[in-house]
Amino acid sequence: MSGHAFMHALAVAACTGLLASCAAPPPEQGILTTPASQLKLRSIQSRAYDTTDRHKVLRGVIATLQDLEFMIEAADAALGTVTARKFMLTRGSPTGRDLTVTVTVRSRGETQMLVRLNAEFNRKAVEDPEVYQRFFLALGRSLFLSGHEVD
Repeated sequence: MSGHAFMHALAVAACTGLLASCAAPPPEQGILTTPASQLKLRSIQSRAYDTTDRHKVLRGVIATLQDLEFMIEAADAALGTVTARKFMLTRGSPTGRDLTVTVTVRSRGETQMLVRLNAEFNRKAVEDPEVYQRFFLALGRSLFLSGHEVD
């Protein structure tokens, strides 16, 4: 093979490798592949509360996350978002694991606030309904207690 042919073959191989690395990975199988399962996940991630006081709900979200031993990383009252992280040690693993949550609070109609919790464990979406139920149970208690001025 001549030097020119070798250089041409090398350039073609390099371009092919570059294009292959830029190609989108195949979609993962799992809960996020169908609209019905997306709707199901969204339904376990969301709760509506009978209040129009977004700041009260945001304060409740922050207090609940702190009670659940999360560290608040960011809170934006204008956007209605709170991001928090919890570092956890797990059995059989020499390193810890990150549980990261983002909570969004927005109006729902004229009489409610909608709270949506997105949770990731080691950068993978949490699909276990129990995780979300625990958070919403604690948030409901927090909002009830703050609404009734009970400490």
